[in-house]
Amino acid sequence: MGIYNKLNQIRVENKSTTNQKVFSIVNAMITGVILGLAAKLVDNPNINPILDDIGGRLGIWVFVATLLSVFSYSPKLAAAKIFAFFGSMLTVYYLYTTFVLHFFPEREIVFWSICAAVSPVCAYIMWYARGSGLFSSMVSALPVTVLLSEGFELRNAYLPIHHHYYLVPLLMGIYLIMTVVLLLTIPKNKMQFIVILPIAIILSLIMIGFNVFGRIFGGMNGVL
Repeated sequence: MGIYNKLNQIRVENKSTTNQKVFSIVNAMITGVILGLAAKLVDNPNINPILDDIGGRLGIWVFVATLLSVFSYSPKLAAAKIFAFFGSMLTVYYLYTTFVLHFFPEREIVFWSICAAVSPVCAYIMWYARGSGLFSSMVSALPVTVLLSEGFELRNAYLPIHHHYYLVPLLMGIYLIMTVVLLLTIPKNKMQFIVILPIAIILSLIMIGFNVFGRIFGGMNGVL
């Protein structure tokens, strides 16, 4: 009860009906199906290289998951929505890969399945980003950190077709837009914004300095 009371001081759950909860989860699942299919269909630089490069990286999924989490009625519902989102998205994506393209990327499936399994915990914590206090500011800074770090690392991006390197500045611009959207929508007041930005910048510098993305995603297709 002590921890629950402390969390309630950060952000109080919004009351919701069973129908609202079900609708939220179903909506997250449908969103996952649509985005998973879209990501697979544009997974070809000859179709639309800019969409391929965005869909194949971590940033866009962190961006969408963050918005789905923070604008949920409760942390438990946020966890359920994100599990439904990633579960449906990855299921559609890899079913298409396996049965339509006749390709089974075992390493990628295992990796992203692990990510989907831990995503509810991340969503539960992320829900408190729109609360008050230092904890909320720290949580809010995490997705911004990911976008800043991956966006900066795009300068070293591997693009399958070399004449697509002209897209790097455009990709960086899109990451900047996603970062600005999070900074404008997550903080509940200007003071929180002032706290979040320096925290995110410091964490980003640490991630870039230790090449965190390279160590985690090294050799994985579609990421840096």
